[in-house]
Amino acid sequence: MLDKRKFYIDGAWVTPAAARDHAVIDPSTEEACAVISLGDQADTDRAVAAARAALPGWRATPPAERIALVERLIAVYTRRIDEMAEAISLEMGAPIDFALREQAGAGTWHMTNFVNAAKDFLWIHPLGDGTPGAMISYEPVGVVGLITPWNWPMNQVTLKVTPALIAGCTMVLKPSEEAPLSSMLFAEFIDEAGIPAGVFNLVNGDGMGVGTQLSGHPDIEMISFTGSTRAGKAISKTAAETLKRVCLELGGKGANIVFADADDDAVRRGVVHMMENTGQSCNAPSRMLVERPAYDRALEIAKATAEGIRVASGHEAGDHIGPVINQSQFDKIQGLIAAGIKEGATLLTGGLGRPEGLNKGYFVRPTVFADCTPDMTIMREEIFGPVLSIMPFDTEEEALRIANDTPYGLTNYVQSQDGAKVNRVLRAFHSGMAVANGQSRGAGAPFGGVSASGRAREGGRWGIEEFCDSKSIGGWVD
Repeated sequence: MLDKRKFYIDGAWVTPAAARDHAVIDPSTEEACAVISLGDQADTDRAVAAARAALPGWRATPPAERIALVERLIAVYTRRIDEMAEAISLEMGAPIDFALREQAGAGTWHMTNFVNAAKDFLWIHPLGDGTPGAMISYEPVGVVGLITPWNWPMNQVTLKVTPALIAGCTMVLKPSEEAPLSSMLFAEFIDEAGIPAGVFNLVNGDGMGVGTQLSGHPDIEMISFTGSTRAGKAISKTAAETLKRVCLELGGKGANIVFADADDDAVRRGVVHMMENTGQSCNAPSRMLVERPAYDRALEIAKATAEGIRVASGHEAGDHIGPVINQSQFDKIQGLIAAGIKEGATLLTGGLGRPEGLNKGYFVRPTVFADCTPDMTIMREEIFGPVLSIMPFDTEEEALRIANDTPYGLTNYVQSQDGAKVNRVLRAFHSGMAVANGQSRGAGAPFGGVSASGRAREGGRWGIEEFCDSKSIGGWVD
């Protein structure tokens, strides 16, 4: 078992002030794979003090030098990406090939996109109203607290750490205690890249402990949080006492509207997307709405596709899905599957219990429900597992009404070969992101939602701006 009872503070690995051991569980085996320490107030204060002390020098560093250091970080990350994939697979169960290709790969993708955006970023520019000397300057917010989840660990860490570094902020990162190993490895990368001491600090802890301490700390100017809507509300309340900026990227309950004129691969594509990462993605298309003439055929395809998805250990090579993160999440998913059955949805495939041949590990059967109605629990709650709910619709207006009838608003999807209809639906979705026909939103596009999904905008230029204050200047002398 790995001993990881250290924090990265002020450029060094240090012993926690008052160690509280926490076992990291390998979801594929249900066995402890590492032990970490959960920090207390003294650890949080020490990390924040280091970040505060490093802030004047870092914010004064020219942006070009900060960008160059991030490029060095990318080089280290790329060279050691196999180690990162292994850490992610161990801590949260992602199959090793998927962990390398998608999970660890997300880190280089986001960091590279931020560097590209930063090279064209106008840190100071004219207001543009014709007033001589009227300028807008982007300044670093200051010391920031970063709280990241377990489901896409490097995706979220790099979406926060990279723009904070580029903007000139110093920071304290608290990764999820469920999946801290990848973030601790990332701290090694930070050190190897030569990021100055105190600019990046890492303290492990849980939400009630270090998470709350960061959210309420008077020397932190901003909290960037990705996680559950419930936790996002708690963080906002705590942060309000010190009037800090709060950026939240929260849950989702994405709708995928499949019209009868969709391409032949639309349904299969939607099922595969839903099951990716074992359904543990906030932007998963978990509600599939199918136009009635295409409904019966869609159910056949969805059933066959789900039954073709293999479930196996995260340590095995191959194209399969792994376990969910822990016993609590496994139990929650089982309860929601049971609710779907009880409330009258048709169970097409999957269902309760583990897949055949897997009697240990938090493995869930890829599950598809049909004949759902908008009021069913499985259509309302974020399941965060490999469970897809399908229902028919008759008109475009009905489909949009159902799609938008949710507290969430992260990502919605539409499948159609009618361009005018696609564009109407994309604009009508009440969500921060909208995607048609499996297309990409583009490198550096902002990631974030509306309503109960939070209103963060992470990625590219927008992600850098989140870590900046815009200063309005008069009397600038050219």
